Amino acid sequence: MITYRAVDRRYFPLYDQISMAFTVRSEYRLVKPDRGLGGILLQEVPVSPYRKDLGKYERACEYEARFDISHWRVFMAFDGEKPVGGATFAARTPGVDMLEGRDDLCVLWDIRVEEGYRGQGIGQVLWDRGEAWAKSLGMAQMKIECQNNNVRACRFYHKQGAELCKIDEYAYAGDDEVAAETQLVWYKSLA
Repeated sequence: MITYRAVDRRYFPLYDQISMAFTVRSEYRLVKPDRGLGGILLQEVPVSPYRKDLGKYERACEYEARFDISHWRVFMAFDGEKPVGGATFAARTPGVDMLEGRDDLCVLWDIRVEEGYRGQGIGQVLWDRGEAWAKSLGMAQMKIECQNNNVRACRFYHKQGAELCKIDEYAYAGDDEVAAETQLVWYKSLA
């Protein structure tokens, strides 16, 4: 049976054990009729499968060294004592550009579910707990960043009622490893 709870920094080493790796089988490619004046469409296209591990970019054990996390909330899912899911939500933190300097915006900083446990509703429960927490703080919106090669995540955010509001083809241009990826930023109204 899966159990869920809000956790503190003592659980961050366990949180970091939860895999964020996945196999990319398709991506959203931008289609820009008339060089964008005709709109921008996202078209899902198959790609040669490859592995992507977001865990190398995000480590909970490093949060406090980078930010004041006193206004953050971390939830975890456990199968017995085994950590199988986690989600981190950030709010009211100076220096976090994703928060846009707003006091009424929170960010889904990270969400992860161990590969063998995906598709069982764990991510949904973690999302629901984070959304309830954000609403309890009076947040008007939740912001989520992902990339065009994480189609499953995009579908999940869309299912939650989030709206794709920003597309940046060059957000990662300075990093050769991910320069070809497109940043997709979603917003979910919480009011």
